[in-house]
Amino acid sequence: MSRTVSSWILSSARNSIVLQGKGRLYSVCIPNRNKIKWKLVFSKTRPYPAGSCSLDNIFSLKKAFRHTSTEEEQLSFQLSPSQINEILRAGELSHKILDLNGKNVNSVLRFESNQLASNTPIEDRRSAATCLQTKGMMFGVFDGHAGSACAQAVSERLLHYIAVSLMSRQTLEEIELAVECMKPVLPILQWHKHPNDVEYREITSQYFESLRVYWQHLLDLDAEPGFSLEEAMICAFKRLDSDVSLEVQAPQENELMRNIALQVAFSGATACVAHIDGVHLHVANTGDCRAVLGVHEEDGTWSTLPLTRDHNAFDEFETRRLKREHPRSEEKTLFVNDRLLGILMPTRAFGDVQLKWSKELQHSVLENSCDVEGLNIYQYVPPNYHTPPYLTAEPEVTYHKLRSKDKFLVIASDGLWELLSNEKVVQLVAGHLTELNVQKPQLAFEKPVNLGYMHSLLLQRKSRGVASLDQNVATHLIRHAIGSNEYGEVDQEKLAAMLTLPEDLARMYRDDITVTVVYFNSEAIENYYRNN
Repeated sequence: MSRTVSSWILSSARNSIVLQGKGRLYSVCIPNRNKIKWKLVFSKTRPYPAGSCSLDNIFSLKKAFRHTSTEEEQLSFQLSPSQINEILRAGELSHKILDLNGKNVNSVLRFESNQLASNTPIEDRRSAATCLQTKGMMFGVFDGHAGSACAQAVSERLLHYIAVSLMSRQTLEEIELAVECMKPVLPILQWHKHPNDVEYREITSQYFESLRVYWQHLLDLDAEPGFSLEEAMICAFKRLDSDVSLEVQAPQENELMRNIALQVAFSGATACVAHIDGVHLHVANTGDCRAVLGVHEEDGTWSTLPLTRDHNAFDEFETRRLKREHPRSEEKTLFVNDRLLGILMPTRAFGDVQLKWSKELQHSVLENSCDVEGLNIYQYVPPNYHTPPYLTAEPEVTYHKLRSKDKFLVIASDGLWELLSNEKVVQLVAGHLTELNVQKPQLAFEKPVNLGYMHSLLLQRKSRGVASLDQNVATHLIRHAIGSNEYGEVDQEKLAAMLTLPEDLARMYRDDITVTVVYFNSEAIENYYRNN
C-alpha cells in the first residue's frame, strides 16, 4: 500500500464524526462498505471499573504489532515477512481424521481453520467436534456482534444441543440415569480445539443444567424423539436461543453469572453449522455466515455450489417472510437503510433480545441489573418497534448428498465473503490443493489429452513457479482476502498495512474473519456408492 493511501486512511479516520461523550460511531466515514452490522454500537474508550465482569475482558486476545489508536503520533505500517506470518498463522488449526487402524475411512479427510481479528477482542468463534453417541462430525462458524459474549456461548453449546437432539431414547435415558446417580456421564462430543480457543468454565454448570432440561423434555415426549437431521438442527437452534433468553430472566447464583447471562442475551451472533455423516451433508444457517462447496468437474474445471443464503435485507425471501409476519402498516419501517429496523444487518441471529422482547420485558430485566453501561449493553429501543419479535434464530437447513467430485467445503464468517466472492474462494482453495498434489510423485502422462487435463497441468506449472506461503489453506484465504491488489496478487505493503491498522480504524476496512475448510475423502465416498 502506497504512503499516499496510508496517509489517506489515517486522515479519513481522524476526520470522521465523533459524538461528544459517546466515542466513534462505527457506521460513519466507511468507504465502500455496506455491511457494518450494528449501526448504533459505540466504541467505548472508558476502561471497565475494577471488579467489573466483561466477557470482552476475559476473552481478549494477545495483540501484536498493532496500534491502539489513530491518535498516536508515530504510526508505522511496516512489517517484516516473518512478522506478517506470525500474525496470520497465530490462529491456525488443522486436524486429520483417522480411524483406530490408522486408515481413513471417514468421508472427512481433514479440516483446516484459522481466524483473524479486526475487533478487539475478536467477536467471531468457531467449533469442530466428532459426535460420540451418534454418527458424524460437526463444524461451526459463529459471527458475533455487539460483543463476543453470544458467539462464545453459542460456539460452546450449540453442537451439544444438536447431538442431544439426535440421540435415541435409550441413550438419553442412560445419560439421565447417570446424572441422577451422580455417576460419570457418557461423553457426547470429542472437541477439536485450538489451544487458544477460550471456554468460560464458571458458567459450565448453568449450561449443563439447561441442556439437561432439554433432554428431559425430549424424554417426556410420548414417542421416540426420532428427529430427522434437519428437524434436529432446527430444534437445537431454536431451543438454545430460547434458553439464552430464559437464563437472563431467571435468578442467578452470583453477579458474575448474572453479568454473563446479560451480555450473552443482549449481544448477538449468526451461525453456520455443517453436520457430515458419510455422504450426508446438512448445513444449518442463521444469518450471514456462508457455506460453499468446491466441485471438481469431469472436464477438470472447478465449480461452486452455495449451500446457504445470506439472511439480510438483500434477500427477497427474507423480506417477504418478515412482511408476512408483521402488519402491513409496518412494511415501510421493517427495513431502514437496508437494516432490520435500521439496526441490524442480518435478519436471523441468536441473542439480540432487544429485537425479540417486548419493551416492558427489556425494561424490567435491565432495571434490576447492575452496571449495564459497564457491561457494554447499549439500551436502545428503535422507533416503530410495535410487534416483536422481529428476529429469529431458526435456521435454514440445506441437504446435499456428497459425490466423489465434491472435494471441499468452506464455511466462513461474512468478513471473508465481503472481500472474496464464492468463485474466488473456490479457485484459491483449488489452486492450493493443486500445489499440494504437485509435491507428490507425478503420474504418467495421460492419453488422450482433454481440455480439463491440460488446464490441470497449467495450474500445476503455475503453482511450481509461485509456491504458496501457507500450508494451512484457511491462512491462504485470509492472506488473499486482505492483501490482494486489483490484479488478484498479494501486495505485501497492503497486507502489512491491513494488519497494523489501529484498533479504532481496522473495523472500517475489514471485519473479523473466521474460515474452516473441510476436505472430503473421495475414495471413501466412492466406496459408499460402490457398496450401496
